[in-house]
Amino acid sequence: MICALIMAGGKGTRFWPLSTEEKPKQFLSLLGEDTMIQMTVNRIKSIIPMERIFVCTAAIYVGLVKEQLPELLEKNIIIEPEGRNTAPCIALSAFVIKRYYNDANMIVLPSDHLINDEDEFRNIVNRANNFLENNEEAIITLGMKPDRPETGYGYIKYSNNIESNHKFNIFKVDRFVEKPNEENAKKYLEDDSYLWNGGMFLWKVSNIINEIKKYSPQTYEALHEIEFAQEELLQKIINDNYNKTEVISIDYAILEKSKNIYVVPSNIGWDDIGTWKSVERYKEKDIDNNILEGNTTVIESKSNISINTGKKIVMIGIEDVMTLETEDSIYIINKDYMENLRDYKNVI
Repeated sequence: MICALIMAGGKGTRFWPLSTEEKPKQFLSLLGEDTMIQMTVNRIKSIIPMERIFVCTAAIYVGLVKEQLPELLEKNIIIEPEGRNTAPCIALSAFVIKRYYNDANMIVLPSDHLINDEDEFRNIVNRANNFLENNEEAIITLGMKPDRPETGYGYIKYSNNIESNHKFNIFKVDRFVEKPNEENAKKYLEDDSYLWNGGMFLWKVSNIINEIKKYSPQTYEALHEIEFAQEELLQKIINDNYNKTEVISIDYAILEKSKNIYVVPSNIGWDDIGTWKSVERYKEKDIDNNILEGNTTVIESKSNISINTGKKIVMIGIEDVMTLETEDSIYIINKDYMENLRDYKNVI
């Protein structure tokens, strides 16, 4: 049996001003009609039923989760009292899932990624889940073959020791690599033993709890009461103890220390929709490379982005500019600045 955890507590500051603390990017429709979190759920619900899909988010976003995912059971919304990085979030969620599905496997998914080949993604999840049934202490991650020297992603270095299971290949992980500078990113691109770290993991719930107990005992001690708490006291116990957890990512807390980490090379058309440039890669463009959403007219203009919902925007002789309309402002931005917009939030 497999359950899914979708992590949806981030504030999405890199997509400011469209993404705000009140409505961050996972609740926005950045690449189509569905929001990012809806895309994530739709991607998996044919192989994992809604009763086994859990969402971990902040209290401020519970209303948005219920609005956008009306099929989600209320008990499957896990509320973080505060953001303390991915290790406490995953530990909290593992204890909650174990309450209801004691012997489950668990896949951890960010709420804001793009996967173009969803059929292959589901095939990999099913095969990895089967692998876990015979390898209960394994931790599996999905790694994507780099197609550019990306400095914004972490990397996975894997070994040549390959295991085959049900016609798919799985490798032992040598190490996780920090986001590189451009020189190292180019080297990783040329080296067949490096993959992008997509932040998607599969493991047995009982195993990840044991790993947390071993390598992050502070977090384990803070949260272990959750598993057997009375339902009516569950959120109070979480609220009273969550601030005692260690503020650390799952990579540092567990993955860099565990002895049984595997990676599945995954050709699934993946991208981390974490920046305006990543959105630009996938938005439909006109013949002059403009991305136009809303009521926009362009004349002798190229390589622009226009996202508006109100008054008509007209661009004449404009190049490499982004215009964004929010409820109270219109932003006109040189595209060279669009990756650092959040830096200007406090001066506007």
